[in-house]
Amino acid sequence: MSRPTKHSPERGNARLRLLEAARDIIREKGFAATSVDDLCKAAAVTKGAFFHHFGSKEALGVAAAEFWAETTSTFFAGAPYHEPGDALARVLAYVAFRKAIIAGDLKDFTCLVGTMAQEVFETGPDIRDACGRSIFGHAATLEDDIERARRERGITADWSAASLARHTQAVLQGGFVLAKAGNDPDLARESLDHLERYIRHLFNITEDSNEQNDPYRMRLRADAP
Repeated sequence: MSRPTKHSPERGNARLRLLEAARDIIREKGFAATSVDDLCKAAAVTKGAFFHHFGSKEALGVAAAEFWAETTSTFFAGAPYHEPGDALARVLAYVAFRKAIIAGDLKDFTCLVGTMAQEVFETGPDIRDACGRSIFGHAATLEDDIERARRERGITADWSAASLARHTQAVLQGGFVLAKAGNDPDLARESLDHLERYIRHLFNITEDSNEQNDPYRMRLRADAP
């Protein structure tokens, strides 16, 4: 996604440009290493404009987490993993979709709020809480399909839909950390392969020819990097 330059300031207002810059730069450099000067330069705004919209870098961090939650919610709401008619198929399609969008540089697919939460969980409680609302809020969008799948498959084990939904995010965030540590996106994809196996185990199912030939899964495999 291109960002506005000093030659095209009309492309979005200053606040939006700063939030977009924060989204990109923090994923690349981390919150602590991202300076107000970095953000102003990338957004083509003055420091005066920055402090007009955000009272501090910490306030920008909270707003960036909220911006991430809003924009990613829209993205995932329109994603194709909602298409399958069966609830468990939708849960597995979610995992397949998350794997398929691991593409490009590490900074392009890793999670802004996960990155910030790891840095500021103790020193920036307001940012941490905003990151938590984003992560847990996204996890909650999976709960209905997981619970439906439990009922449809007669699963009575002592785990909840909410706990499995949170576990999907634990695997994703851990996969992103491994990908960064190893400088290898395949490490994140590998984690999602194991997550799929784990979910299948919980629901007592195995990969069969019908699921292998499912049009949704075939399309994801074709589009994956």
